[in-house]
Amino acid sequence: MFSQELWLENERKCAVVRKSKPGRKRQELLAIAFGVKVGLKGGFLWSPLKLFACSQISSLVRRAALTHNDNHFNYEKTHNFKVHTFRGPHWCEYCANFMWGLIAQGVRCSDCGLNVHKQCSKHVPNDCQPDLKRIKKVYCCDLTTLVKAHNTQRPMVVDICIREIEAREISNADERLEAVHEVLMLLPPAHYETLRYLMIHLKKVTMNEKDNLMNAENLGIVFGPTLMRPPEDSTLTTLHDMRYQKLIVQILIENEDVLF
Repeated sequence: MFSQELWLENERKCAVVRKSKPGRKRQELLAIAFGVKVGLKGGFLWSPLKLFACSQISSLVRRAALTHNDNHFNYEKTHNFKVHTFRGPHWCEYCANFMWGLIAQGVRCSDCGLNVHKQCSKHVPNDCQPDLKRIKKVYCCDLTTLVKAHNTQRPMVVDICIREIEAREISNADERLEAVHEVLMLLPPAHYETLRYLMIHLKKVTMNEKDNLMNAENLGIVFGPTLMRPPEDSTLTTLHDMRYQKLIVQILIENEDVLF
């Protein structure tokens, strides 16, 4: 009978063999695929071989995704290649040949990450599909790069802004007055009463428009910046809001009897 020490030693060796078989099998399969013999003395080839396989698989997956993505909008985009120094062995994703050298071995697309020889970059088709991880900004960004990265026809920020504006710029006059009235009801009592009293006075002023030339629009220009002053003073914000300040005061004056 085996002693306990011999039995444990035997189990340890078997565990090592079982653990090494899957890795060994993967090496042999890749070696067969690329026509390379990997024996006991050729184990050093495994790391570069694995890197090569990963680079080729990544390239195939990227191109397959471009080919079979039905939702992809067919905007043609050139690659944004820049000279790059690769760490460790790398292969060209266009010609599948090794990139020789210690520095500046090839070029990489800063938008999608495609790695190719500098010479091969001239023959790569204009099929760049930007990666969102590489696109760090929305403004001051190439328009085609932005829409292809988000896989949209237009920049998302344009759709969001237009949707928000259209949801707020109410075309129906009655609905607009109702929305203004709801906002007025949110004012503190002292603010509401002061505004109501002022609008009654300004409505009377407009009745003498022939003499004072002060209609509701002109009064809106005068009182808008004062009544609708933003919490924080900003020249740019003030200039941008001036039109809307005038418009809301004009609406308040013209519809004083309905809103208050």
